[in-house]
Amino acid sequence: QVQLVESGGGLVQAGGSLRLSCAASGSIFCINDMGWYRQAPGKQRELVATITSGGNTNYAASVKGRFTISRDNAKNALYLQMNSLKPEDTFVYYCRADVVISASYPHMQYRYWGQGTQVTVSS
Repeated sequence: QVQLVESGGGLVQAGGSLRLSCAASGSIFCINDMGWYRQAPGKQRELVATITSGGNTNYAASVKGRFTISRDNAKNALYLQMNSLKPEDTFVYYCRADVVISASYPHMQYRYWGQGTQVTVSS
């Protein structure tokens, strides 16, 4: 019913920048919280940053000051601007959206994930 598609990953040298995008489509009434997560093979997925529908943000300590999360509510889109990238930022990055799919009460919310996009930072 709802699809999230990430784009913008790739290979970049340390110190470089990338901008990830996530487009949500399908049966969407509104989107509440959105976020970016990352995961290495065999490891647990970790939070990178989150943003509320009102624009309040939260960042992992490891990315604060280097990454910026933003969203365009009109486009149902989420972004992650990543600057000063380090080799330790090499992960698969996933977007997540908490979606209300119907205007009808009780406005049930469902969590959706994208398929992931690889970010590789070379030293």
